[in-house]
Amino acid sequence: MWIADNWKDYEVIDCSKGEKLERWGKYILVRPDPQVIWDTKKIDPRWNQKNGHYHRSTKGGGEWEFFDLPQEWSIHYQELTFRLKPFSFKHTGLFPEQAVNWDWISSIIGEVKRKSPNRPIKVLNLFAYTGGASLAAAKAGAAVTHVDASKGMVTWAKENAAASNLSDAPIRWLVDDCVKFVEREIRRGSTYDGIIMDPPSYGRGPKGEIWKIEENVFPLITLAAKLLSKNALFFLVNSYTTGLQPAVLTYMIHTALVPNLGGHVESSEIGLPVSATGLILPCGASGRWFT
Repeated sequence: MWIADNWKDYEVIDCSKGEKLERWGKYILVRPDPQVIWDTKKIDPRWNQKNGHYHRSTKGGGEWEFFDLPQEWSIHYQELTFRLKPFSFKHTGLFPEQAVNWDWISSIIGEVKRKSPNRPIKVLNLFAYTGGASLAAAKAGAAVTHVDASKGMVTWAKENAAASNLSDAPIRWLVDDCVKFVEREIRRGSTYDGIIMDPPSYGRGPKGEIWKIEENVFPLITLAAKLLSKNALFFLVNSYTTGLQPAVLTYMIHTALVPNLGGHVESSEIGLPVSATGLILPCGASGRWFT
């Protein structure tokens, strides 16, 4: 398992009975987590000292209950700053477990830049959300194309860039349907040295296009592979969908990339350490292609 264990401003303190107790900077949140099917004693006093609690509804969805939590606040990861706010369906605008992939992307880009400082590196981030991977790639020295179907998420990502002193970084911000964007880029003859995608299980594009990951992710991986440059560095696919296990990610990425590009594929669960137990909370899976 790949573990995001370099955080200072974020911590999974404990988890039990379908919920996790988290520290986001100086604020304590309790949020649901479907992976937490065990029932252990909630000994840590912070279970009763929370600033916010998201309650799941038996009818689907849920709602926040707040106890002295600001509308917005910030946390830091290394040299990056992220603006957080509680919004729909338990989210805060950041998936902390993805830091393990930010580190991986940064290390690849940084190593190339150390050897060849003048080599341009272009990265495409699809379903880019609030920009964690985009900012990590830009900070390491890449020019980034950030694509998401939600105007609100792209605006939020720009705010994170500004907070991270990356407003002037070479990041192209696009509100677009990811599949249609990739198709247009292929027709234009564009290429990228690294591609990241974090597709949802289900979603809609800006014009109502329906996305179902089981039906659409492999065709998109195959399409996006056509955008990789001849000296491509990496290809990353994230999944929070239960059926897309690491071995499935490996199979799809290998099939789409390795016959034409060579290279290697590795996939694994990603996770966060739990302070109370020393165990790891699983948080989805990632598949990586690299040369």
